[in-house]
Amino acid sequence: MKTLFFSFVFLLLATVIHAQMITGVWKGKVGSGIKAQKVELKLVQKGDSILGTSYYYESVNNYRRYSVKGYFNQQTNEVIWWDDVLVEQVLPGFRVLSPNEIPLLLEADFNCPGGGIMKLDGKAVTREETKSKGEVHLDKVDQTQFNDEWNWVISNYTVGANDPEIIDSIAQLHQPVREPVVTAAPVPIIPKEEPKPVTEPTVVLQKQEQPVIKKEPEVITPPQNKPTGVTKPPAIEEKFIQRKKILTTKLPLEGDTIEIHFYDNAEIDGDSISLFMNNKLVFEHVRLSDKPYIIKFAVSELTETNELVMVAENLGAIPPNTSYMIAYINKQRYAANLESTEGSSAMIRFVRRNEK
Repeated sequence: MKTLFFSFVFLLLATVIHAQMITGVWKGKVGSGIKAQKVELKLVQKGDSILGTSYYYESVNNYRRYSVKGYFNQQTNEVIWWDDVLVEQVLPGFRVLSPNEIPLLLEADFNCPGGGIMKLDGKAVTREETKSKGEVHLDKVDQTQFNDEWNWVISNYTVGANDPEIIDSIAQLHQPVREPVVTAAPVPIIPKEEPKPVTEPTVVLQKQEQPVIKKEPEVITPPQNKPTGVTKPPAIEEKFIQRKKILTTKLPLEGDTIEIHFYDNAEIDGDSISLFMNNKLVFEHVRLSDKPYIIKFAVSELTETNELVMVAENLGAIPPNTSYMIAYINKQRYAANLESTEGSSAMIRFVRRNEK
């Protein structure tokens, strides 16, 4: 019993220590050459998710700050995060954002070469257009150049600040602000003065007999079955047939198994999808979230060319329906942003490589 207890405590401490390693302040650059931009990144792990903030800066008086969301795979040490909401912008004068000042999606490997050194090395793409913005190289540091509300969480992470409710309460500070609904005050109704009665001379009329009006018998028409106006929503198969399939990416088909992870891209807003492989419904009612929905296909059961289509069952609270896909094929990793609307579906094509 004691052995089991100490094993549980050891695993718990190992998980907290591992989370503490990714939790912290990271500094480095995104891009390459003269277009490389200095970055300070603060990450806080909550389960498999990560939250925090990113600063793209020239100095402490010239920076853009985004809230950050993402995922951390503790088995592969892969970190994925993106700039979610522009929280603050301090610039030396007003100007329009230049091409290198747009939200980014970043992917990196977390590694510890030794001597207390920790690194995040990977690549960056634009969040919406998935265009390459170069490499990302970050080192974990002890000091931050920008003070904000995440500092306390990072400093006290191992002594209670890793509580999910605390982390969520900090993250809520960075939600988009919606315009308040202003209701106009009711206009008071001023009663009109009643006109004074006008006295007119009384005229005596002779009484006349009222004519007798004969009523025609009422014809009752039996009720008819009329359409109620309620249209049955199309089934997911109908949506698959009717919507245009847009090729998003082309991937090789090799190895024994294809493993695909689906996440909700950006804000979790209730997106739900169905998946068709070679015109056949294979998965439906897949609710996307910050946790991966994992599907697998045996390569031996697939043909030379195969098409996987993502069909939106709904558009979530923030249209369109977007998904972040990671495919693992023959020990190689591939990623793509998928988008599905009321008129189109995202398609991934898998093509078998000819073995020599």
